[in-house]
Amino acid sequence: MHITLTSFSSAQKLFSLSQESGKNAAKYFINTYPKYFQKDYAQPHIPCLMPETLEAQIEEVSEAALIERIHMRKVEAAVDLYDQLQQAGTPVSLDVTNQLLDLICFYGDSDPAQENVPKQRKNTLSYHKRTPCLVFSFRENNNAERIFALLSEPNTHSYSALIRGMVKYCAYSKAFSTYTDLLNNRLKADVNTFNALITAAPEVKEKYNEKWELIVDLLKEMAEQKVKPNLLTLNAVLKALRHCGTLGKSQAFPVISEMKALSIGPLKTHSHAFPIMLCSAGCCFMVTHFRMARDPVYHLYLQCLDTKDIEQAYRVHELLGVGENWRLLGKDLQQNIYYARFFSLLCMMENIDVMLKWYRDLVPSVYYPSSNIMRDLLQALDTDNRLDLIPQIWKDIKQLGHANRQKLVEDLLTLMAREKQNQEESFAECALDIKKMYDTGDRGKVIMSWTATSLSDIISVLLAAQRRQDAWEILKLFKTHNRVPSEELLNKFLMCIMESGEVNHAVELVQISAGFCLPETPKLIQRVQQEFQLSEQQK
Repeated sequence: MHITLTSFSSAQKLFSLSQESGKNAAKYFINTYPKYFQKDYAQPHIPCLMPETLEAQIEEVSEAALIERIHMRKVEAAVDLYDQLQQAGTPVSLDVTNQLLDLICFYGDSDPAQENVPKQRKNTLSYHKRTPCLVFSFRENNNAERIFALLSEPNTHSYSALIRGMVKYCAYSKAFSTYTDLLNNRLKADVNTFNALITAAPEVKEKYNEKWELIVDLLKEMAEQKVKPNLLTLNAVLKALRHCGTLGKSQAFPVISEMKALSIGPLKTHSHAFPIMLCSAGCCFMVTHFRMARDPVYHLYLQCLDTKDIEQAYRVHELLGVGENWRLLGKDLQQNIYYARFFSLLCMMENIDVMLKWYRDLVPSVYYPSSNIMRDLLQALDTDNRLDLIPQIWKDIKQLGHANRQKLVEDLLTLMAREKQNQEESFAECALDIKKMYDTGDRGKVIMSWTATSLSDIISVLLAAQRRQDAWEILKLFKTHNRVPSEELLNKFLMCIMESGEVNHAVELVQISAGFCLPETPKLIQRVQQEFQLSEQQK
């Protein structure tokens, strides 16, 4: 097949898609036929490059074997082994039993689908957190309730797992009944339990005011039990308010204000406030079947984005997995618009772990994001305090051909410079790699232009990692590129110089400040005279 490459970006895209395709093919073969990959010749051993262990290794009936099956998410085998231990009179610790309850209440009574099973169209997978009730019903004396009943002294974790499972699989009344048992046993619920109950509250009451009163009662009980709400609590309340009609719309802003007072935020992550205030439920689907067949799906999706309705967006996306509905995406341009909108909505509204799962699944095999979408991703990482992933995202940015997008790169540098946690060394390596993008290209063409902010951010990252010599070389670039350093940066640099006792650098820092005729130069001179023993020449 003959392909004409008209630009570097198209070549970069082709390379990324080929690389991703190769990885997926390798994963498929190594996980589908693990018996052919049993010998490990790698030195050192690299677990992620070996096939997943699909069969249990511990054969005897023991608690260790039970733990192994729980970690492998083998629900049926774990339940069967638990029963064998009970019949043999072998006690199972409460901690392990709670892990088993977590497993059952999350997946139901059957094993989850294996990830290595080939799928027709990977881009139509849904990682939507809400599981349809028809998948697994909370029937009488199911495994979760049966195992819970065997516990002599269930703790808060035990009750929490059972209640969350009941809510997940639509046994709402049972969830509240189990919560009453928890209180009767003089236990306190945790925040996860309350979040689940708040989600279920609209399902156990009929009138709007009754739904809201139950939510308020749960929030009051949280306060009485000294359980601090979190971001998921706010989202649960806002989701519940969507089922409270006009009352829900009137309470959305007060709820957000109250949570904001408790330092829960920021506001942009609260995905369920906007649909409440902007549209009524289901408005995104007020289209006929004939229009659906005629217009590309992305028109529907634009409506979901306008109303910030992630629930409806998931439903639109799930339509693509039915029959040949993927054809409704239209041509390449429409497909790109659709996935750009979809990913932007995920970055804005979704939990960071769910969003990253979508990201790894879609990029670059299905969707090739623009630099603006990558900026949305950085904002999502910032919102959920996952800036530790920035070095990996920088690698993706380079692979996607966006490493010369100045605004994107500067946003990334600013986040690294602001982060104060233990990521100094990895951030420093990332910053030095970014510096190369500011150097001239092969033909002397400048790829990006230095700004005072970008220079300051790189220096801050390097100083945090104790890379003073590298930071010093960057500081010299202020004069080279006719940029002026800030007083804050010079003071930060002086603090690091004082720690190392490098007198010559301290004097040179003063000379740099004087060379720019900065008004804070006299203060800098005074500090150097006080903190360092200067020679006559240095004085």
